[in-house]
Amino acid sequence: MKHPAYLFSLCILFFFTSGLTEAQTKSDEPKVVLEKLWESPDLLITSESVCYDSKNHLLYVSCINGNPTDKDGNGFISRLSLAGEIITLKWIDGLNAPKGMGIYDSKLFVTDIDQIVEIDIEQAVIAKIITVEGSRFLNDITIDPNGAVYISDMSTNKIHRLNKGILETWFDDEHLTGTNGLLYEDREILAGTRDGIFSIRIEDKRLWHLIPDTGGIDGLETDGTGSYIISDWMGKIQMVSTEDDPIILLNTSNTGVNAADIEYIPEKNLLLIPTFSDNRVMAYELIEN
Repeated sequence: MKHPAYLFSLCILFFFTSGLTEAQTKSDEPKVVLEKLWESPDLLITSESVCYDSKNHLLYVSCINGNPTDKDGNGFISRLSLAGEIITLKWIDGLNAPKGMGIYDSKLFVTDIDQIVEIDIEQAVIAKIITVEGSRFLNDITIDPNGAVYISDMSTNKIHRLNKGILETWFDDEHLTGTNGLLYEDREILAGTRDGIFSIRIEDKRLWHLIPDTGGIDGLETDGTGSYIISDWMGKIQMVSTEDDPIILLNTSNTGVNAADIEYIPEKNLLLIPTFSDNRVMAYELIEN
């Protein structure tokens, strides 16, 4: 027979252990989660990038429609509603392998292997094509408030800049291996690489390693509150920051659904994921726990 004092001690131990377990469980819950809202029809062949047009309240999707390095003229840009409906499947066609996009002053800028394509949004026509000499795999685009367009080249690890009609190789550093996702933020250019996120100050090109050990980065977006949302093409979406551990928001790698150059709209808490070989765009709401 167990002594009453022993049983009492067991009860006390159970009480505190139970409380600790519950607290640990709560602390282990992610701060944010994704809730799926919709997915587009699977007509967006090799969907690589999504870009939000806040003026016209719609989405542009770059569709490679072939090999990412082939100059085959098969690529096109689609227009989607914010509910995922395809407004115009081939709004602009005749491109090769369109990837990253950015908007400034009613112009949509698109990378296309070794060219920058400038599209007049109101006229729905290609206004200009600019060849970037020496480039091999132009990928993402970000644009600063003054209209300077920054373009990553994943194969040469360079960042080019188109500023007031003048094209230059703006940054070339051995640390930027596999440079892909770009993001303008507060007079800096953030670059997603195989080794994490680097920050480059525009004023003097000072470089520092902002967030290491993220894994490879395709899309790079800010959540508007100091953290960043990144994709790794294979299918993993993470939220990362300089202070907290990474949070895996979604991982579809084991299903073969990719996560290419994402778009995030902070005011709508809306994350848009182009699924590349899955030929769709998926939309999720970012919800705080």
